[in-house]
Amino acid sequence: MMMEEETTMMAALSTLRPSQLSDLSYSILSLSFHQRRRLCFLLSSPCLFSLTLHHLHSLSLPNKTLLIARHLLFSLHHITRHFQPPPLRPIQFSAAMKHRDLDAVLLLLFLCETHQHNPKALQRPHAEWREVLSNICSDTMLRITGITGVFDGAALIPYIEMVTRCRRFVGILGCGGKEGREVAASPVAVVALPTVEVRRGGVECVICKEEMREGRDVCKLPCQHLFHWMCILPWLKKKNTCPCCRFQLPCDDIFDEIHRLWGVLVKASGKSLDGEWT
Repeated sequence: MMMEEETTMMAALSTLRPSQLSDLSYSILSLSFHQRRRLCFLLSSPCLFSLTLHHLHSLSLPNKTLLIARHLLFSLHHITRHFQPPPLRPIQFSAAMKHRDLDAVLLLLFLCETHQHNPKALQRPHAEWREVLSNICSDTMLRITGITGVFDGAALIPYIEMVTRCRRFVGILGCGGKEGREVAASPVAVVALPTVEVRRGGVECVICKEEMREGRDVCKLPCQHLFHWMCILPWLKKKNTCPCCRFQLPCDDIFDEIHRLWGVLVKASGKSLDGEWT
């Protein structure tokens, strides 16, 4: 039985055009393959496995949560790229992780996955974990690469399950972004906003209530609303929302950005953030 988060993501993905869904499926297949290959490399090295496991043990729960949140953010940026307006797509957010942190989060998630599907494997002595996990990882790699069958988009399912596990973990610890909380727009997103020329007079800037004169250069948000640059810049330093329609620009807070991207998927799925269908 699918969890609510999985149902939401599947409903959102069902709205994509066939070409978009195919592109997303193959990019996720490639990403999943590279991440599993990194995990297999980690498990093949006794020294690296020991160091990574020690690093995990040394992290506090908040730091483990932050690791998972950064991985979740990267995953959501990937899965929502076809649902965001064009001006937001080329922006490269600093979601990349160092190898040490990537190894730690991949191992942590793999341990959670193994505990869920094969709990007896982790009942073995810790000295045997690396060999046991290596065998499980190898079997998973065969499924991802399609050696045991023809690829038909099945790579989306484990990816969606991973995103669900990460979001639930972050949510259980109460670290998710909150609806209505004011947060500044990311400077990277603000710099990427285009300047357009006002084609006709009579259009009002809702911030200062003055007319944007014809021929004047103004700021255009992805939602298509126009504002004086001198008006919108101070606004975006405090809020990442459009003054007219509440469209959200990206922000630099990891947990609020996760909340924003999840809202993108929820909207695409036809649900509201409280889980009701709209």
